[in-house]
Amino acid sequence: SMPSEMLLKVFSYLDAVSLLSVGCVNKHFYHLANDNGIWLKIYSSCFQPKRTIWTMKSEQTEAVSLDCAALCDRKPGYWKKEYIFKQIAAVKTRVMRLVKPVDPYTGLPCRNKEAMKASDLSWIIVLKDKSGKEHVMEKANLSFKDTSVTILWYSTDWPCLDILSTLKLFGVTPLLPDQNRAPSKSGPRHRSLIAEYHLANLTESSVAVGADKLVQLFCLNPGLLVGLWKEKNEIAFVMASLHYHQLLERSTLGSATVQYALPPNKPVLDDVDPEYGLHDYSLHLDMHSGSCTYLCGTFKSLFCRRGRVD
Repeated sequence: SMPSEMLLKVFSYLDAVSLLSVGCVNKHFYHLANDNGIWLKIYSSCFQPKRTIWTMKSEQTEAVSLDCAALCDRKPGYWKKEYIFKQIAAVKTRVMRLVKPVDPYTGLPCRNKEAMKASDLSWIIVLKDKSGKEHVMEKANLSFKDTSVTILWYSTDWPCLDILSTLKLFGVTPLLPDQNRAPSKSGPRHRSLIAEYHLANLTESSVAVGADKLVQLFCLNPGLLVGLWKEKNEIAFVMASLHYHQLLERSTLGSATVQYALPPNKPVLDDVDPEYGLHDYSLHLDMHSGSCTYLCGTFKSLFCRRGRVD
């Protein structure tokens, strides 16, 4: 096999995402890809100004790093962790800044779309068949509205419906966010489970909500539409409508197997009036299908009786 010194030389030309991917090949590559010298170079190029001393030697110019002291007494992988933590913190700060302004009508962040783009957030569905094999569907169209985002997955290569058992909806973000480069689907990514649906006996166990000459629509709770070809009884498309309320948290803070647990929502009651629990709140209603909006309005000065407050 190739000597470790030569492998380290090759690895020194890789970027951070490629280094993380190479480290997944085997244990030997993992240890080499944790080299502090390589990661310190990446860290310094991103977060610190370059500081070098130029010396002449036999008509060649060499850069002598001033950061050699930073390599001493550091465990392997130290600068890798520092780089990842700083990248994540930078993206998190940017996202939090975007979601801070709140729309007075909807009570939701005004710049959800920009925040999702800043975090490189996307959504995928994973179809699992009865043998345990997973089929990942990534190609999707997004439609952003005032209060939700609609995601449409379409393909000509859906697996056979009869062999499918479950459908899982995930939020996906890069494991290593990098604002200086475009997101890569081949790099390591984090999955956050949003919802899981059972597809066994789909036509019998789900509610048919519409049809045309070619496709029949079935609704799966929560918020999923599945279109089936009438002639073949196979999947034509899948559509999900995701409300913005804590969507970033649900799409990023869960794991591949466990959904993010939403904090309990306890409305503040008005104890002055024994009959009415909530006073003077607003309701924003947004009804749409894909790019077509049917109703969008805000109702103000509403109240609710105490017995109807969950």
